Amino acid sequence: MADSVRRLLGKPGAVDLRPYTKLLEPIEAREPDLRELSDAELSEKATELGNADLPYDRRDLVELCAVGREAARRTLDERPYDSQMLGLMALLDGHIAEMATGEGKTLSGALAAAGFALRGQRVHVLSVNDYLARRDAEWMSPLYDMLGVAASWIGEDSTRDERRAAYSADVTYASVSELGFDVLRDRMATDLDQRVVPDPGIALIDEADSVLVDEARVPLVLAGSAETADPDAEMAELVRRLTPTLDYEVDAEGRNVQLTDAGIDKVEKELGGIDLYDEDDTSVLPRVNLALHAHALLQRDVHYVVRDDEVRLINESRGRIAMLQRWPDGLQAAVEAKEKVAVSDTGEVLDSITVQALVLRYPTRCGMTGTAMAVAEQLREFYELEVAVVPPNKPCIREDEGTRLYATLEEKEDALVEEVGEVHATGRPVLIGTQDVAESETLAKRLADEGLECVVLNAKNDADEASVIAEAGTHGAVTVSTQMAGRGTDIRLGGSDMADRDRVVEAGGLYVMGYGRYPSSRLDDQLRGRAGRQGDPGASAYFVSVEDDLVANNAPETRGYEAQGDGAITDDSWLRMVDHAQRVSEGKLLEVHRNTWRYNKLIDVQRGVVLEHREAVLSDDLGDRQLRVDCPALHAELVEAAGGEETARAARLITLYHLDRGWTDHNAYLAELREGIHLRFLGRRDPLDEFNADAVPAFKGFLDEARARAAETFAEIEVGEDGTIDVAEVGVKRPTMTWTYMVHDHPFSSGLENAAGRFRGKLSGSGQMA
Repeated sequence: MADSVRRLLGKPGAVDLRPYTKLLEPIEAREPDLRELSDAELSEKATELGNADLPYDRRDLVELCAVGREAARRTLDERPYDSQMLGLMALLDGHIAEMATGEGKTLSGALAAAGFALRGQRVHVLSVNDYLARRDAEWMSPLYDMLGVAASWIGEDSTRDERRAAYSADVTYASVSELGFDVLRDRMATDLDQRVVPDPGIALIDEADSVLVDEARVPLVLAGSAETADPDAEMAELVRRLTPTLDYEVDAEGRNVQLTDAGIDKVEKELGGIDLYDEDDTSVLPRVNLALHAHALLQRDVHYVVRDDEVRLINESRGRIAMLQRWPDGLQAAVEAKEKVAVSDTGEVLDSITVQALVLRYPTRCGMTGTAMAVAEQLREFYELEVAVVPPNKPCIREDEGTRLYATLEEKEDALVEEVGEVHATGRPVLIGTQDVAESETLAKRLADEGLECVVLNAKNDADEASVIAEAGTHGAVTVSTQMAGRGTDIRLGGSDMADRDRVVEAGGLYVMGYGRYPSSRLDDQLRGRAGRQGDPGASAYFVSVEDDLVANNAPETRGYEAQGDGAITDDSWLRMVDHAQRVSEGKLLEVHRNTWRYNKLIDVQRGVVLEHREAVLSDDLGDRQLRVDCPALHAELVEAAGGEETARAARLITLYHLDRGWTDHNAYLAELREGIHLRFLGRRDPLDEFNADAVPAFKGFLDEARARAAETFAEIEVGEDGTIDVAEVGVKRPTMTWTYMVHDHPFSSGLENAAGRFRGKLSGSGQMA
């Protein structure tokens, strides 16, 4: 009844664990008998579990958990806790298991994957990066072997044959981006044996909130070779000469920038007296806006770093280099011009897929993370997933202090550095979480100036992260990290040295400090969760200032506060303002997620129509049958001259080419439509409604047009002297190369939207607006 009432109210809550808890006693009761079995006999027990259908009934579920526990004890020297058994059962029921850091999510996930696989389900375990995919697959491989389950992994460097072999395993570990790129490449296949990804079965998602919420704002893209434009060096130099406030203004939230009237005059003069808003030449204004965005809103060592003469984006939620991530091409080139580095290859977008669409392909979805309840509403809204909150194996005794608020950034830094000095003197390890690379390096230098040497983990040295994190809990360690979400390595007090562990425990355990609150409370909790692992002592505190971006951008009413003394603010109303600012930030992130979903919902429907038709062409000779109808005489001649198989091959390649070419062009149109749709603000119309109103008729007749073009091309082909048909002779060519990347949907409005606001202001000022 409570569950139905909760659903009626639309409020997310935790899955009832009582049905699982009742099974813990019978699971434990099976241990003595299972310990008497040989390894071969235990493996046979696992095989027997594969004889019934999913879902597991009560008796089989007990047996699976007991066999899995015993197999883990033998192969990994780890006997899963009751909490891990609860997580396993929640996963098998298709839920998100919220398990705190250090509670053994990896093992629960592996046992669940094996449980699905034993019943004949193909399982993809999706993680946030290649490192975790490989590590977990190799770490859990002895367990899988004993249970009779084949497991493998793929990474960025895996070849097509290696990918095909990995996907043929019962359980495949992969980063969500690599899986998405493989799906995109498969969609461009011209022969069945080119595809590597099997039909989707089970998606088991590690760090589920990071993958399903944070990564869901970042579409994955497959691009093909095309001419690449040079960086716009002229505009980069022009905007460098502009003066902030006088020539351009950044909005209160730091998400938008636009020229002032004085700036417009200055730019127009610099460009030879042109009119930026000339309706006959709309090419200049977007160039100016892109350069201005790159100059004023994208900061080096905050949003990106320059490494090996390349601009590389920083993943905001994880503090790492996003190796395959980029801004939409115009903005990417603008940043490259700003930094005076060579332009990167772009090409044209052949296809794209959102993480949400990728995951929703799977009939069964489940996952685990340490911070799911904060986004439970989104997990239900976008993925139809519920959260099961699993209690820790040992009660958490970490002491979480409230926010320490200061008037200025300088006073905040002074207080934090002083606190680090006092704590470090006791030998207690300290972990400091910062927002970005620049903060981490500035803070590290300040600590060094005070005689407090520290180890820095940020996007510039993320290759060392496992070793850095492993040492962060040792006596006297001071570690500064840009982001701890998805790091995948536990911080063990004292490392592997038990004597050192005792010293650290006596000193109070790991002390976590936040150098400012994050844009999401989940990220705060993920940082806190690094202390207090498995009942260890620990503490956490967040140091915040009124000048922090989070507060200044989302609670502008806090500006101008004048504190007394050391700048500390203890007024409860001001402390609540920080929580309010974070909630506003979370609301904005949710809106970005919703907008990504809304704009892509219609696109996914249209893409589905094309893919269904493409599958029929690829696997059922639909193209050949259509061209036999559309060009009967020619088709008959070709069959006689080249044979039916060769004619069917040519028909397939021609039909697929025009389907893919048409989709690429339609995709480009939709991207351009979305970029320009904000101009509809001029008429006070809803951009999403306007987007759908234009996108639907644009797709009408898509398949008919592709078929007609295929017939035109088919009519031009000739049979060579060797009896083969060279479709390249009639323009049917695949891209000479393809590459993948992740489009960073930057939070700033497009240049066109800025232009709309400025243009509307001009119209309003001149009385021309209706």
